[in-house]
Amino acid sequence: MRKIKERVIEGGLQASALVTIAVTVGIILVLSIEAVRFFSEVSIIEFFTDTQWTPLYSDKHFGILPLLSGTLLTSFIAIIFAVPVGLSISIYISEYAPRSFRKTIKPALELLAAVPTVVYGFFALTVVTPFLQSFIPGLSGFNSLSAGLVMGIMIIPFISSLSEDALHAVPNSLREAAYGMGSTKLQNSFRVLVPAASSGIIVSIILAISRAIGETMIVAIAAGQQPRLTFDPTVPVETITAYIVQVSLGDVQHGSLEYRTIFAAGITLFIFTFLLNTISYRIRKKFREKYE
Repeated sequence: MRKIKERVIEGGLQASALVTIAVTVGIILVLSIEAVRFFSEVSIIEFFTDTQWTPLYSDKHFGILPLLSGTLLTSFIAIIFAVPVGLSISIYISEYAPRSFRKTIKPALELLAAVPTVVYGFFALTVVTPFLQSFIPGLSGFNSLSAGLVMGIMIIPFISSLSEDALHAVPNSLREAAYGMGSTKLQNSFRVLVPAASSGIIVSIILAISRAIGETMIVAIAAGQQPRLTFDPTVPVETITAYIVQVSLGDVQHGSLEYRTIFAAGITLFIFTFLLNTISYRIRKKFREKYE
């Protein structure tokens, strides 16, 4: 009976792994097939070098660079805001906060991840943007700055929660050894614990970056839908995900060249995210080897 149960469990785990692989392969195939059809009509050189993206206009240009710049700009703003805030929160909860406070505040922070992103988008448009316009002259009603900041708020729980878990998992012997050498709590936190938990912290940042790059509703609502090659955070931009939403609303004829642009944009985003995760994995591996 025990062997039968073990075989059933093993079969279930194997089936789960195969389903995950099959779904991933299916996504890649769908994107690749439609992207090949798109690139049979549009030069791939033009796609990656043209600085204009106007497939829905009479004067059609298919340069992905404006969408990439919008995606990178909003994601960069989000990460620049979320990493120091999230890491500071994780250090405070792990090393400074009382245990009762930790049990209360950590679940409350994680609730931020459960808020629908469309709510974040309207918050960015109706609250954050007017607030920023009060002291940033010339800030457009749709801009990447407010979208990026609110995206940063959204991904703070990913960084703070996972980083706190990594810091909490550091053996107490390291803390005691550092205190025995005369370190203060601040020195212990930043010079001992953070390097020791660096692999887990990097994983949390990787997850946050991936979440920011793939975010749709916040940028679709607050950043605007004007594809332009710029790194000015005060003007409207359009991201890859926001463009996919725009085309998927049904105004573009199914199967047309304009419709296939979403698959070309999607596989570009997929490749970009894959390369980013691969680079981040290499960095995490080096940190882990260094401190093990």
